[in-house]
Amino acid sequence: MSSQLLFSVKDASVRYKEIPVFQNLSLNIHQGKRIALIGKNGAGKSTIMNIISGIKDLDEGDKWEEPGVSVGYLGQEFEFNNFETVFDFIFSNILGEERELHKYKVDIIAEALSLDVKKQMKMLSGGQIRRAGIARALVEEPDILLLDEPTNHLDLNIINWLEQYLNNYKGSLLCISHDKKFLENITNQVFWLDRGKLRVSPKGFKYFDEWSEILLDQEARELQRRKQIVAEEIMWASRGVKARVKRNINRLNKVKQMREKLKADESMFRQATKKISFEPIKDIETNSKVIAEFFKVYKEFKENNKTLSILNGFNLRIKRGDRIGIIGPNGTGKTTFLRLILNELKADKGSIKINKNIEFSYFDQNRSDLKKKDTLKDVMVPNGGDYIEVRGKMRHVYGYLKDFMFDPSIVLERVSSLSGGQKNRLKLAKVLANPKSCLILDEPTNDLDMETLDMLGEILISYKGTLLLVSHDRDFLDQTVTKILSFEGDGVVEETIGGYSDYLSFKNSKLTQNSKNYNEEKSSKFKVVAKSGENKNIKKLTYKLEFELNSLPSKIKNLENDINDFNEKLSDPNLYLNEPDIFFEITKKLEKSKEDLEYFENRWLELEEIKNF
Repeated sequence: MSSQLLFSVKDASVRYKEIPVFQNLSLNIHQGKRIALIGKNGAGKSTIMNIISGIKDLDEGDKWEEPGVSVGYLGQEFEFNNFETVFDFIFSNILGEERELHKYKVDIIAEALSLDVKKQMKMLSGGQIRRAGIARALVEEPDILLLDEPTNHLDLNIINWLEQYLNNYKGSLLCISHDKKFLENITNQVFWLDRGKLRVSPKGFKYFDEWSEILLDQEARELQRRKQIVAEEIMWASRGVKARVKRNINRLNKVKQMREKLKADESMFRQATKKISFEPIKDIETNSKVIAEFFKVYKEFKENNKTLSILNGFNLRIKRGDRIGIIGPNGTGKTTFLRLILNELKADKGSIKINKNIEFSYFDQNRSDLKKKDTLKDVMVPNGGDYIEVRGKMRHVYGYLKDFMFDPSIVLERVSSLSGGQKNRLKLAKVLANPKSCLILDEPTNDLDMETLDMLGEILISYKGTLLLVSHDRDFLDQTVTKILSFEGDGVVEETIGGYSDYLSFKNSKLTQNSKNYNEEKSSKFKVVAKSGENKNIKKLTYKLEFELNSLPSKIKNLENDINDFNEKLSDPNLYLNEPDIFFEITKKLEKSKEDLEYFENRWLELEEIKNF
């Protein structure tokens, strides 16, 4: 049984500067569908988002939506008033009677996204502005939620929270993202924009590679079959055609049409299946075994009369060939750590030794060295000329940039005209042309399409030098690094062997062990107190204290039962969405019960010690 249809487009055509983005495109969005929108750069993904949101009209075709259906849209860029508060920005799209009903959600979502609702928007960093945009889209709770690269500039903790929130979301959603793990975890359908056509998979992105491979294999076989038919027709035509036989002339014209159509379809197929080419990075020759060494390093910053601790007696030795993934919430010091290695910052205390023979290639997530007025060619060959050295070989700059999916026609355009993804690809092309013995990449995956992401992953896997990689992309970290440095905040940095999945397993086992140790310690306290009074003269308590002591076990037992009951209710992921008032009430009761339990346990120990003194 199919779910309710919310939105539909039939036989749609859209043109950009008279060039078709897509033609005869049809799509349907049903209630409860969680759709991954996939396609190469320029395929029309953002155009579809704009059509659904009402920003863009169709040039041809029909659009229909269920009356009363609301659409929320998180684009890659959005406007805001510098002087409005975060609260006002998040709340700005809620109108009419719904304002009071939604007001409480602002604090819930803002807190989960680590946003201070009292701050002015002009005070936020780029990542915080992104989170504020996500908060505004979620607070609206639209029937159809459109998300364009929602994980950009988010740390892993917030991405995990966002996944859980979206999996409990009542409405439908359509998401564009380069984060494969994110799409695997939140989607149950795929829209694949491929060469102006929309292909629909009834399963989530987890099965996309397998499904798309089957479709492309079928297409390759069909092209081969057509090729054989055209070859047979051409062989017939080569024997000569009698001009007076009209049907033979028609057949010859049909052969020419078939051949031209086959050539065009084969060319499009090659383009669709083409991967970004790259030359493997040659072995990095260096006799240095130690790249950098941190010994009892301290680093902190002052912000709004508060001290922000980044490193607190930090020790680390980075060896040649290490592949280190760097993770942690925003503001915990990941970029500061890199700048210490690059000697752009100094430690407050301790020593940092950097090998003098080591050269660094640095990808800056802010792309600060890309000047808006420069052309792409200026970036690649700042000293002029048409050739660039690429790992020991001279390459024409047009040909090299073509490897990174830049059309030769835009090589002389300015950097300011590029999208965020194109700027990242340009920066990567520059860095990877001649990577040094230590490669430092700070959030290189932001805004990249999946083809570029796969290419970058392959390059880094074959790279023999030392790699330091800051990323929030879990799948990418698992593929490329063998050690994780996790900046936990307050100067705490944890080191784990393996990729992100190994780090997550380590954290989960640590939490389980801590919980077990706490329960054992709690149990042993009661046993020790009971044992200490076995062979001692019992001191008589007053009637009031004796009564209090005797009543405490039952109170403790009742509170433990209440806490278990509250936790069980709160484990229902739909509770705070369906019944927010009850959710808040239970949360308050849970906190109060925990406080009472701690008090009664301490009081019981205190009275037992008095009694057995």
